[in-house]
Amino acid sequence: MQLTAPAKRTTDTDRATRRTGIHDTDGMAVASFVLGLLGLLVLNVFLGPVAIALASIALWRGTARRGRALLGLALGVADLLVLVAFMSADNTMSWSL
Repeated sequence: MQLTAPAKRTTDTDRATRRTGIHDTDGMAVASFVLGLLGLLVLNVFLGPVAIALASIALWRGTARRGRALLGLALGVADLLVLVAFMSADNTMSWSL
């Protein structure tokens, strides 16, 4: 009779899960860059904070695409700065060209 579970060995599925996690953070870095860039044109109220959040999570998890995550973070902040500038210029919550 065995009272404890046998020790779990590292399998290929565990390694694949780790690789998938790394690819997820790379995807987050790219998504933050794209959303931050898109946010400069439209919906910067929503896309700016999402870009900042995705970039922060990607950097915290240690993405291989650190430059993209930093650009996404910078573009997310720029989205919010553009929104504040246009809000102060025309006293509305949105802006249009």
